[in-house]
Amino acid sequence: MQNNNNREEWGTRLGLVLALAGNAIGLGNFLRFPVQAAENGGGAFMIPYFISLLLLGIPLMWVELTIGRYGGNRGHGSMPGMFYSMWNNRWSKYIGILGIFTPLIIVIYYTYVESWTLAFSFFSITGKYFGAESRETMGAFLKGFQGIESNEYFSGLTPAIIFYLITLAINVYILSKGVSKGIERLANIAMPLLLIMAFALMVRVLTFGSPDPAHPENNIANGLGFIWNPDFSQLTNATVWLAASGQIFFTLSLGMGAIATYASYMRKDDDVATTGIATAGANEFAEVVLGGTIAIPAAVAFFGLVGVQEIAKGGAFDLGFQSLPVIFQKIPFGQFFGFIWFLLLFFAALTSSVALTQPAMAFLQEEFRIPKERAAIIVGLVLFVCSLPVVLFLKHGFLDELDYWAGTFGPVLCAFLETIIFVYIFGMAKGWEEINRGATTRIPRVFFYIIKYITPLFLFAILSTWLYQSAGDVLLMKNIDPANKSYVWGARIMMAVVFIGLAYLVRKSWRMKKRIENEE
Repeated sequence: MQNNNNREEWGTRLGLVLALAGNAIGLGNFLRFPVQAAENGGGAFMIPYFISLLLLGIPLMWVELTIGRYGGNRGHGSMPGMFYSMWNNRWSKYIGILGIFTPLIIVIYYTYVESWTLAFSFFSITGKYFGAESRETMGAFLKGFQGIESNEYFSGLTPAIIFYLITLAINVYILSKGVSKGIERLANIAMPLLLIMAFALMVRVLTFGSPDPAHPENNIANGLGFIWNPDFSQLTNATVWLAASGQIFFTLSLGMGAIATYASYMRKDDDVATTGIATAGANEFAEVVLGGTIAIPAAVAFFGLVGVQEIAKGGAFDLGFQSLPVIFQKIPFGQFFGFIWFLLLFFAALTSSVALTQPAMAFLQEEFRIPKERAAIIVGLVLFVCSLPVVLFLKHGFLDELDYWAGTFGPVLCAFLETIIFVYIFGMAKGWEEINRGATTRIPRVFFYIIKYITPLFLFAILSTWLYQSAGDVLLMKNIDPANKSYVWGARIMMAVVFIGLAYLVRKSWRMKKRIENEE
């Protein structure tokens, strides 16, 4: 569908909500969340988590949806143009570069990780990793696949590259079809399938009981308790609050430009208030109910509480790609359940990766009038070239460095700047009117003050804490292996090149617009 600005629109409201939910529901819901909860006080973690959702997550969701709808109705699908439409200053376009740069850097490595889920779904149904019956041997299987080491399972990177190229091609194909015929169709198919598979896995996990009669304490009830029993002493730990707010950012895809870009295809009076609540609600159900019930409880039933504490320290990849495949080898129809577990992760990652790529697509299409098919090929080539160092230098921390700046620091900085522009430059009174435009139910007035005062302060506190606790060590690479420092510098140089390239394109688009205006 096309609007008056000859821009695409969502076919249905349901399609929009499913697409936004697909953007939010990703690997973090099923892998990162349970590990974060288990490491940070169990049930007590949910207190700062839900406080962050109310004071940070939902308000920012409304702000980004409103910025996107406002900019989209003025012909802009990426943040440089959106910010300029709200703040008529050329520097607003350069601040808006973060809304393209951040998701583009994330998707460079996220698509590669996404390809692992596709590969492991294939390895599950074919039984390739069956026989690697311990976490250590599954770790060797994963490292062999990633090219970190050559072993009995893999002798090189060829399988990983093949699955990566397939995954990248799928992403490019969907993006080339546009918003309603590509992204919306994907969401209409992938999201229901994802929820069905997640529900089936949750039911299967809940029927595990106590798999080992010799260790009756290793059971699902204790697994659920490991996540949900609160350790209230952790509430005085600032790290727990930072982890909770960080998880909200990660899980809702805030500060990454994708939400605003998706909202740019909304009509002028489409309801952002209800859409924001529906999107956050769908994401929280997938994360808290489904994500919190599958991975960690299953691991406790088979490895015990002590084993899971070690798994949690190893992070989300240890849980998803090493521990759970061992479990699948110990249950009936394990190949099938392994297949749907990794296929679930693939769909979750795919709906997120196309969302993260769409800001760059919209920028090329609208600022340079490049057809969507050609824009998809251009973006695909950029992703391929930039991802090569990630694939080749994974063991040297290349991916970790990109993830730190783009996946951790970048979204918070972008969200802080967009909130300042929305609240104090565009104006909170005008912004509040825009948020409630077309709303079937007006948002409670208290959120006016939360968005104006509390949300910016919350974001400022996160940034300030980072500067105080981590900035020096990170910038000086104090915790980096000396053998990897040159690779870390390579990652930083690549990010700088991408940012400068985007700045050049923004400047060029600015000059093109001025020239056209003068000719008219």
